Amino acid sequence: MMGAAEIFVGLLMAVAVLALLARKVSIPYPILFVLGGLFLGLIPKLPEVRLDPQLVFLFVLPPLLYPAALFTPWRDFRANLRPIGLLAVGLVLFTTVAVAYLAHYYMDLPLAAGFVLGAIISPPDAVAATAIADRLKVPRRIVTILEGESLVNDATALVAYRVAVAAVVTGAFSLAHATGEFFVVGLGGNAVGLVVGWLAEQFHKRVDDAPIEITFSLLTPFVAYLLAERLGLSGVLAVVTTGLYLGMRLPELLTFKTRLQSGPFWETLEFLLNGFVFILIGLQLPEVLNTLAGHVIPLHELVWYALLISLAVILIRIAWVFPATYLPRLIFKSIRRRDPYPSWRHVTIVAWTGMRGVVSLAAAFGVPLTLQNGTPFPGRELILFLTFVVIVATLVVQGLSLPLLIRWLGIQDDGSMEKEEREARLKANRAALEKLNETAEHDPAKADALQRLRVEYEDHIRQLEGAEPEKAGAPLRLFSSEYERLSEEALRVERRSIIKLRDEGVISDEVLRRIQRDIDLAEARLQQHQ
Repeated sequence: MMGAAEIFVGLLMAVAVLALLARKVSIPYPILFVLGGLFLGLIPKLPEVRLDPQLVFLFVLPPLLYPAALFTPWRDFRANLRPIGLLAVGLVLFTTVAVAYLAHYYMDLPLAAGFVLGAIISPPDAVAATAIADRLKVPRRIVTILEGESLVNDATALVAYRVAVAAVVTGAFSLAHATGEFFVVGLGGNAVGLVVGWLAEQFHKRVDDAPIEITFSLLTPFVAYLLAERLGLSGVLAVVTTGLYLGMRLPELLTFKTRLQSGPFWETLEFLLNGFVFILIGLQLPEVLNTLAGHVIPLHELVWYALLISLAVILIRIAWVFPATYLPRLIFKSIRRRDPYPSWRHVTIVAWTGMRGVVSLAAAFGVPLTLQNGTPFPGRELILFLTFVVIVATLVVQGLSLPLLIRWLGIQDDGSMEKEEREARLKANRAALEKLNETAEHDPAKADALQRLRVEYEDHIRQLEGAEPEKAGAPLRLFSSEYERLSEEALRVERRSIIKLRDEGVISDEVLRRIQRDIDLAEARLQQHQ
């Protein structure tokens, strides 16, 4: 009998092996993780690994959402708030209602239970989509919209899920009460997120120790989530708000050591958690089949229901995305002037990217077994089965076809971010060179070190402008104390310059992080020679 330690090591090994295989066969790793989990789940005598909804909501969701929000470019997120809101709130609620009535009409599922199913399968998971988009270099705006949608849609779906489950369990439903709860839970979660974000900001201002700051950063999403949930508010929105708030401020708060160490930490943690949860999705097949044991619905009807709901969630997204993209521009001239009609090719990619993930499955497993009067929850086994099929179907069908669709449509990155980055580097280098020239006028005693640095910055500027750098002469003393001090001062000027550009909205947070990482590495190299 395998214990918890052996199961954990086995899952870790599966993540590593499947990730390597995904690179070899050029399949997005979340899809291969699910397929690998399905295969492992069918092996006889392997221990069942049951997905615990509370474990997912408390220990997986906060540390996955937090870095996603933390590293979201706020300028781009804010600029695309309208399409993100239409997808993350409008589409989620539209899908919930449409699926509820489909399930009620075709499957005789009670309407309230249909709303539970609709809320469960309404939020897409952007992990597979962004893995594909990053590899194929699609336009940044598409990625921003998909990632922004995934930050908020879980909160919308889980609030709708909470209301729907309560309606089934208690047998009572009030639209006015549900609407009020929706806004209170959402806005309250945002408020908690802002408070936790502000408190975390005060901590980072006062502490300058990379391991301690990273540990505190790991703790932050759990504090935001638990505090909001204890108050009956949206823990998901609290985590997202905290991440967005701190994402704007951490470039100025953290030291270069903390930034250089925290980036790989979050990247590795995110990869491992995604690996675990997508393999766990596949491993739930035996549990899902067990719930159907003795079920009165014939197999051919189950297959028909699964195909119907899977096709419905795909078509509902398409039916929403195109009108939601073009109708507002058609009706409102101000929107059309501010944000012209996007290419139908780009809209097609957003419409096709609707893969479901672990939040849906965790919510399905979290459906109560009984109602208040002790009778079984209506259609619980069917809800769990349909959720599982929708997740696997959308991941496999849409996930595997998305790269082909992107290539067929001829969609490529427009290079706007690279241009933005080059311009920002030019401005930062020119600001540093200007500072060095000022220092040369007031402190001629440092002429040797100043001349060396000025030549380096002039070469950087020429390279960024597309010209060939001049051949450097014989080096002076390597890393003299004056050179190091002046280099640190120039790097500080560069850092202030790019932060100012970000604050003015000239560059995005992602461009800021790219340039800041190079500045941090340069500062780390200097410190090694001190």
